[in-house]
Amino acid sequence: MNERLRTVMIQRKVTPEDLAASCEVDVKTVERWISLGRQPLRRHRWAVAKHLGVDESYLWPPDADDTPGQLTEQAELVAAFPNRASVPQQTWVRLLKSAQEHIDVLVFSGTFFAQTNPRVAAMLAERADAGVRVRLCFGDPSGKAVAVRDKEEGIGGTLSAKIRASLTYYRKLIGTPGCDVRLHDTTLYNSLFRFDDALLVNPHVWGQPASANPLFELRRLGDDGWFDHYAGSFDGVWETAKPWSPESM
Repeated sequence: MNERLRTVMIQRKVTPEDLAASCEVDVKTVERWISLGRQPLRRHRWAVAKHLGVDESYLWPPDADDTPGQLTEQAELVAAFPNRASVPQQTWVRLLKSAQEHIDVLVFSGTFFAQTNPRVAAMLAERADAGVRVRLCFGDPSGKAVAVRDKEEGIGGTLSAKIRASLTYYRKLIGTPGCDVRLHDTTLYNSLFRFDDALLVNPHVWGQPASANPLFELRRLGDDGWFDHYAGSFDGVWETAKPWSPESM
């Protein structure tokens, strides 16, 4: 069975009939791709990957040869977006609502995360109530790292204000079991958004806002791959961050 194809179809709520119509093949052909692990023709692989919004090599990884580690890491790359702003809102909502164990967010301000989904705090509380560990880590508005990033982007001292505005959305999460909000004073090379074994990595480019920079979606396949490499950096920053109290703002 092609577990990756089956899982992505379930996550995207795409039925075999939907995929068959998109690829212009019989539904039984799609069922064989899933249940028997049959590999489609190249043109059909491209069509499937495009319809599901994932990388073809994730659904059908190259055969392992003398570079298995490299192939595994490449296969962890599910999708690439030209900039964060081009990631569909439904992708963020789908990943958040489907999380069963972990939701981790590492940003400076992350203003878009709440402004594009006003119910984000309530949804995070719901996931925490379902047993998900929620960890949100924002830049310290009075910290040196925020001041440096503000100067690099040339935004005239407004980054601190953006962080304070963003934090107001999460006031109700303080004291909610399973939810923690912290402030860091760390140079960020990426913004990170983890939902269980899915991780969205938004690299930082000097002088450019995060929304204008590329975003990569990773899917964890095993130990010591790209996913673990980035997830480990979240844990490192989290350990140095301090708990946030609304009263301190």
